[in-house]
Amino acid sequence: MNMVEEMVQLSDDELLRYARQVLLDGWDMDAQLRLKTARVVIIGAGGLGCPASETLVRAGVGYVHLIDDDEIEASNLQRQTLFLPEDIGQSKALTAAHMLERINPLIKARGTVARLDEDNAYELLDIAAGKPDLLLDCTDNFATRDIINRISVRYQIPLLSASAIAMQGQLALFEPQLDTGCYHCVFGSVVTDEAADERTCANSGVLASTTAVMGNLQANAALQYLGLTKNPLTNKLLIWDGSQMQQRLMGYRKDPQCPVCSIPIVNPL
Repeated sequence: MNMVEEMVQLSDDELLRYARQVLLDGWDMDAQLRLKTARVVIIGAGGLGCPASETLVRAGVGYVHLIDDDEIEASNLQRQTLFLPEDIGQSKALTAAHMLERINPLIKARGTVARLDEDNAYELLDIAAGKPDLLLDCTDNFATRDIINRISVRYQIPLLSASAIAMQGQLALFEPQLDTGCYHCVFGSVVTDEAADERTCANSGVLASTTAVMGNLQANAALQYLGLTKNPLTNKLLIWDGSQMQQRLMGYRKDPQCPVCSIPIVNPL
């Protein structure tokens, strides 16, 4: 347990709320305290960001910051589980943050209406106050994921990246501080393919259950990483196929020629 955790305790309300979780084999009070002191930034408050963030706050992650510049549309309601019909036209990030605090008043949720990029990352991620414990990429196109990956590598912040389209999804947890490879090592050739980047939920469709499954698989990996300091996906890409009800793991290695993570970082701050 670190010094921060030593000074923090669970309140009676927290002990009651998280009782079933603390009873888990392999999970204990220290793990729950690590969740309470964790700071997570979620980029994208849509089909993935909604279920992922909801599960995290229900489990007791103490601070969740959602970043999204989009507004809620009627077509979002099919899968974006934090929104109601009366929310149409409102900010996704702000509406989601408000709902998360209603779901669990014991945590803090913040919404920021913005599009994260390399120029504003230092400010939006509040690096001056300390790096987040984990970034969750819940966006829906390769170009944006590539930018988030570059930010992750630049500031040495672990990145949990998920994708969902049609009835398929992918998930990986990259740890740049361990120099084990990054998103570009795995998807480098696709990231630069403009034709591939055009395939999104908006033009290709997605089953409501696909984002629910992938968002919760993302939350599952995040909870293990934050609570147990364990990466269940070390150098592995999880591939989920809902149409066949199949899931498999594919190994990957760091690309020694990767233009993102194989270049020495000079004064990232």
